[in-house]
Formats: sequence, C-alpha cells, structure tokens
Amino acid sequence: MKEFLLKDIEPSTYFTKTLYLDKSFVLTAPEMALTNEIIDIIKKWSYKSLFSEGEPHKEYAGQHGGKTGDAGQAGLSQNFDSAKLEKAEEFYKGLLFYVENAFVKAAVSDELDTKIVTEKVREIVDYLKEDRRFLMRALKITEPAHEKNYLATHSVRSAIVSIIIGSHLKLPNHRLLELGTAALVHEIGMLKIPSQIYLSQRALTPQEQKTIITHPILGFNLLKSLEFPLPVCLAALEHHERENASGYPRRLTGDKIGLFSKIIAVACSYEALCSKRPHKDAKDGYSGMLELLRNEGKQYDDTIIKALVVSQSVYPIGMYVLLSTGKKGQVVDINPESPRFPIVQVFGEFTPDGKMKVVQTAANELTIVRPLTPSEIET
Repeated sequence: MKEFLLKDIEPSTYFTKTLYLDKSFVLTAPEMALTNEIIDIIKKWSYKSLFSEGEPHKEYAGQHGGKTGDAGQAGLSQNFDSAKLEKAEEFYKGLLFYVENAFVKAAVSDELDTKIVTEKVREIVDYLKEDRRFLMRALKITEPAHEKNYLATHSVRSAIVSIIIGSHLKLPNHRLLELGTAALVHEIGMLKIPSQIYLSQRALTPQEQKTIITHPILGFNLLKSLEFPLPVCLAALEHHERENASGYPRRLTGDKIGLFSKIIAVACSYEALCSKRPHKDAKDGYSGMLELLRNEGKQYDDTIIKALVVSQSVYPIGMYVLLSTGKKGQVVDINPESPRFPIVQVFGEFTPDGKMKVVQTAANELTIVRPLTPSEIET
C-alpha cells in the first residue's frame, strides 16, 4: 500500500482505489472525492499521511462523459453535512476528554462528582435528541482510542448506545439520565485493577480471571461511597449478569436483573463487538448486530435487543453495502419504522442538481443484498 502525504493531496481528488486513514480504516471509496471538509477533519486528528493501492486523479475514473469533481464534492458535502458533523465530532472528543480525566482522578483519589457526571449525561441526551445521526456518524469516523484510554472510549460509546435504547423504550427523562450515568461509569471498578490485566493480549491466568470478575463489586462499592443513586450503583454491579444466570458476580437470573443492567449489557456488548481492540479486529455493525440477534444461550433480554436493532438499524449508519441494483453505497440514516431498510447514499449516481443520490431501501423494491468489506469497495 502506498503512502500519500496529506499536504500534497489537493481538495476534490479522487483515488482509483479505496483510500485509508491508517491502513485499515476506510476513508473514501473510489467514487468519493476527498473534500476540503474531510481534509480539515483529518488535520484535526493530527494525521499527516493517507494510504491507498490506487492513484490520485482530479476526476472520478469510473465516471464517463465529463467532469464530476463538482458533483462529487457536492454529494460528499451532503453526506457529511460538514458543519454538523464537525460539531458532533468536537462534542464527542470533548466528552471523551472529560471522561478520561475523570477516570484518572477516580483511580488516583477515589473522587468523582456525581453532579458533573449527570450534567455530562444530560448533554448527551440533549445532543442525541437534536442531532443523533450526526453523532453516530462522528463515532463511525473517529477511530477508537488507544489502549491507555480504552475504558473511557468504551464507557462513552456504551453510554450513547444505552441512551438511544432507553429513548426507544420511552424512559422518562429522569430515568434516562440515571441510565446514561450508569452506563458512563459502569466499568469504573476496572480502575481498581492493574491495567496490564484488563488490557492483556494473552490468555489470563485463573487468578487474573478471578481479579477481573471482582470489578463490578469494586465499582458498586466505589460509586456507593461517592453517593451515586442506588440504581446507578446496582447497574455497575449487575452489568455482567446474564438472563440465563451465566453472568457474574452473583449469577442472577433475568427476573432479578435491573432494567438499566439489561440495557447496559446489550449496549456495551455491541460496542465491544464493533470496536477494534489490541487483541481482536472489529466486526462491522451488521455482523455485530447479527451476533447479538442470535442471542446464544439467551444471554440478553429479547426486548432490549429488539430496541437496539430498531433504534440502530440492522445496517448501522456508516456501513458500506451492495444494493439489489448492483450499485454500491453507504448507509447514511436509519428507518425506525423498518430497521432492515435504511437510507443509503449511492456511489457514482447523482441528482440533477449535482448531489450524490440518496435512496430509501424497501422490501420488494430496492434492497440491501449484503454488507461490503473494505476490499470490495475498491472493485
């Protein structure tokens, strides 16, 4: 794979093959121009190089009959809606920065201000009500952080997914705030365990496994000492319990597990499946959703899984897909009324005003055949 210095790439450039941010994270497909908006975002991420097997061109190589640079740029502007996406990305990064620092303070001095945490959760709730799809896109294009702040990244993303599920279940606002708070701090007990254990890339020893299993209890005790509401403390204690009593630390059955714990169990499992970790590659959102839908051993509450699917779509925002017309595209929004049929931006097709074409998939009409891997986007 060839390296291209960002400073040498002109805006509105097309690459003949998929363009990558870090040799694994797909940035653009061949049909998509690298716009000023995207370049500005990459610079804010502090990346200096991009990677591709292809070559840069001023025009889309697969399009015939004239220049397409302006149309491509207009389409991507529509897809990214740069101002809102940038705002969402900054919001997410600010939230992550707060959680990273709060967790450091909690680890060092057992301090965590419940009022500030609740206020941060209120901001998430309000943002999701205002611009949920842009925040979800920001999560898709923002690579999960490195090992040192894995817990913060996982907690923030799990909190966002939990709040979305809770909103779908029509939880009242005060309950939604408690749920979001619980999700944001559900792994805080891990801060009391040596990081080399929970970040280990090798098989854990029996003693290390026993240490890991203590983290819900450690989290419960810490949160209780800090005077967090009891539902928040219990959610931290129970988030690894499972419907079939296979979880820990108390092997509770489903009827004894709290609603917040059930929601967080699904949300953080989905987040873990779809995020890259030091010891594993990330699944795409579709594969992660299918794994949860299988619900092997009936670990999760079926109502919560259904809420996740309906609120996120079987094909989550940001996924590359093959359409029944043979065209390729990217999911840009969900259809809550029908989770199997989201809204897709079609690569290489434009509206009369030069914007990239966006279509609503539907049963017996235009459907998604399957997800696409990064290598398939190139062809």
